[in-house]
Amino acid sequence: MNIVIASDHAGFVYKQKLIEHLQGLGHQVTDFGTNSDEACDYPDFILPAAKAVAEGKFERGIVLGGSGNGEAMAANRIAGVRCALCWNEETAQLCRQHNNANMISIGERMVDEATAIAITDAWLNTDFEAGRHLRRITKIDA
Repeated sequence: MNIVIASDHAGFVYKQKLIEHLQGLGHQVTDFGTNSDEACDYPDFILPAAKAVAEGKFERGIVLGGSGNGEAMAANRIAGVRCALCWNEETAQLCRQHNNANMISIGERMVDEATAIAITDAWLNTDFEAGRHLRRITKIDA
């Protein structure tokens, strides 16, 4: 699978670990940054990664931060992206089965490394149950 990955400084360590893990499984992984644990603004890295997924350049995307919340919110601002914040294997499976999530967000401060890897594997190995759950998501103006 062709996967894009991006993080801010607070998700940098797990990003590096996930790149190694994914490549070990035979996936093609493109790193959109950041390239260190120096403080940075997450949208600078997350938005280009999400746009690349929305444009079909990558099949899936993974974003990481301290909590993962900001990264998921930023990614979901891009039309065509369905980014789910995942805390465990079950949330990763359900976001694929029910929501056809093409991106996930993981918080390095929220889960341990083994759980981050398990989340990633569960998400990659779960199929979308087409037609059963996700019908149509439209923009709702407040």
